[in-house]
Amino acid sequence: MQACVHIVDDDASFCTAMEPLLTKAGYEIASYPSALHLLVNLPSESIPNCILLDVRMPSLDGPALQKRLAELDSTLPIIFLTGYPDIPVTVQVTKAGAADVLTKPVSLADLLRAVEVAVAHHKVTRATKKKLDMVRAHVAALTPRERQFELVILGKPNKQVASALGCTERTIKAHRHRVMEKLQVRTLPELVSLAEHINAVSGAGQTA
Repeated sequence: MQACVHIVDDDASFCTAMEPLLTKAGYEIASYPSALHLLVNLPSESIPNCILLDVRMPSLDGPALQKRLAELDSTLPIIFLTGYPDIPVTVQVTKAGAADVLTKPVSLADLLRAVEVAVAHHKVTRATKKKLDMVRAHVAALTPRERQFELVILGKPNKQVASALGCTERTIKAHRHRVMEKLQVRTLPELVSLAEHINAVSGAGQTA
């Protein structure tokens, strides 16, 4: 699966210079003359990607695009490029999750290293997001009664859970079996792990 690098820069000469270098390194390339162009043509996350993003651009600048992408729940790693080093901006975008901040003119070695790290990171975040989305879908399929599995997740004995929910131990066993079947887990530790990932415990408590 060939990764794609999205170059967002209003400097056409920079894009022209970067494209053959990144293509030779084995990446697909997509260039955008502005941040708005990328938002209108939002990259698919079906393959590993990263964004090379200029800090200073007219209308919508790099940090503003980073914020917009975060609001859209994008997991695309962003490597900022700037010809005017600015410590406050560097701190701002780094705190907001930037993969790296490079200063123009950037060496090919530094650029390729940053892209390689960013793409590898996106492969991991894509896999994690896919798993969490699947789990959330399974949780959404639970009935209100089935969502009352907080005590089960917390490892309480069947007798205590039955007392708290006003039913028999046999009902609790069947209840837990249905919940685990819907969430596609086979053991209680797996159920606990999934719950921790999506804060299912607190969500169940609010629903109960």
